[in-house]
Parts: sequence; structure tokens; C-alpha cells
Amino acid sequence: MTLKDNIKERILILDGAMGTMIQGYNLTEKDFRGELELLQMLNYQGNYDMLNLSRPDIIEDIHRRYLEAGADIISTNTFSAQHVSQGDYHMEHLSRDIAFAGAKIARKCADEYTTKDKPRFVAGSIGPTNKTCSMSPDVNNPAKRDLTYDTFFNAYSEQVGAMIEGGIDAILIETIFNTLNAKVAIDASLSEMKKRGINLPIMLSVTITALSDRTINGQTLNTFLASISSYPIFSVGLNCSYGAEQMRPYIKELATKTPYYISIHPNAGLPNSMGEYDETVDIMIPQIASFVNEGLVNIIGGCCGTTEEYIAGYTKIVEKKKPHLPY
Repeated sequence: MTLKDNIKERILILDGAMGTMIQGYNLTEKDFRGELELLQMLNYQGNYDMLNLSRPDIIEDIHRRYLEAGADIISTNTFSAQHVSQGDYHMEHLSRDIAFAGAKIARKCADEYTTKDKPRFVAGSIGPTNKTCSMSPDVNNPAKRDLTYDTFFNAYSEQVGAMIEGGIDAILIETIFNTLNAKVAIDASLSEMKKRGINLPIMLSVTITALSDRTINGQTLNTFLASISSYPIFSVGLNCSYGAEQMRPYIKELATKTPYYISIHPNAGLPNSMGEYDETVDIMIPQIASFVNEGLVNIIGGCCGTTEEYIAGYTKIVEKKKPHLPY
């Protein structure tokens, strides 16, 4: 059965944080570099996506931990696997390889855990990049742009094409804070799928700020929904931002105003003064359960601060629960 078939029958569980899990391995600069030929003067430890090439065993282990916990969908370690973001590390030439490897690793792990009764799916993760199409980097020159639509389109196209070839089942455009970036990613996804004659689900997940229904660049959820309404979107949801409870009014808004499946993968609460996340499994599971019980969601998962323990807890709250029905 495909992802499109499964989501009609039950609430699906997405995996938790990738970065949080990677941090738990206490990797060194040597781990990140591996056998890759890289510049000596740069520090690569913040580039988690490159581990697809230098330490694929770590990424495999993380995927398996989430699958063992019960995740139906695992997301690829490709959040920044395009040449715009990889430019910060002078690794543009490896961006396609990183995206392809990320998809292959996840596909391998998902296939290992797939059974007739419980298929496992791979969502190709696409982050917002570290630059935007719609905001000027110069407050004195509103028209200035660092990059053009075509630059972003080419970057996303390369990433999506590589992930499709690596075996993904869906495209997850997540942590959206700039709608134009997201629309470029959708355009690139549709273009790459058309080239290959396939039709994968496109999942969108927005991040909001300041305990409001606005993205970081000031757009409301209603405006965002209007701006993507002409696209063939599979699901819309929220991720990152806050903990589950703070997202409640906005998930309700999405569930009552959109014809899409609804997803939520929040942080384990708001980060504290040390940048750590305080909401434990025991705190977060009842909050997510309330979304499930109210019939608001189709996909639940975790973002920053969550681990496989959170995902294991989700499996108990979705049993015999009905998924949200888009209108």
C-alpha cells in the first residue's frame, strides 16, 4: 500500500528530530570529515547532512531507532542538502551526492522494517535554506536579493531529483518561514516528478513565531494557505516553533480551513536559557494525544528535542483512533 492509501485508514507516525539524535553521538570534526577531500581551514561539525557521506552508519542507526520505536515515516537527513546551504561549507559540488545518499540510506532502513501489515515510508526532507527569495539582506535597499528564483529552483531541483532517484515516497518541505522559498521548492518538485512521470505526495510544514499564526517573515496562516491553494498539496501542518500545546489553536485552524491532511511535529517545548528542551515524554504525549482524540491530525511526529522515546509513546495513543477527515 502507498502512503496515500495508508493515511486514509490510520494516523501515521513521523519520526522525531535528526539533529537532536546526532548530537547524542558526540561526533568530532574527524567524524564529519571522514575520507572526504575538504578545506583544512573550515570547521564542518555543524553540517549534519554531510554525515550521509562521511558517517552513513550513524544516520542508519538513527533511522533504525525511530523505525524500531514504531515510526511509519522516516525523513531523510537532507534538510540542507542543496547547493545554496552547502555553499556555507564550500560543498556545493557535493550537494547532489549528499541528497542522493540521504535518500538511499533512509530507503534501505525503511525497507528493512517494512511488513505486509506495517509498510514504512520515506519522506525527502527539504529545509528553507539559509537565504530567502522575498526578503532583502539590506534594510536600505528593499529590492536587493542575494539570490534569484532561478538559483533556488536549480538548487531544489537538484536536491529533489537526487532524492527521487534515491527512493523517497514523499516530499516534505518543512520549517517553512518564507512562502516564496516554499513555492520554489514545490515548483521544483513538480518539475522533477513530471520529468520522471511520477506523482509523489507533497507535504508542507510551516513554522510560526511569537505565539501567533504568523511565519517569521510576517505572513499569516490564512495568507499562506491562499498562496499555495493552486498546488496539488497532500498535507499541511506545523513543525518546530513551540511545543504541542502552544500549537493547538493553529492546528485547529488548519483542520477546519483546509482540504488537506494535517500534520504536526512540534519541539519538545520551548528551548530554555541553555538551548535545551524541557518537555519530557510524559509531558508531551498527553498533549499530542489530545490532538489525536479530537480528530485534528493525520500525521504526528517530533521536531527539536524529541527522540525515539517520544515516537514510541505515540504508538500507544494512535491505536484504534480515527484520522482527521479533510473536507
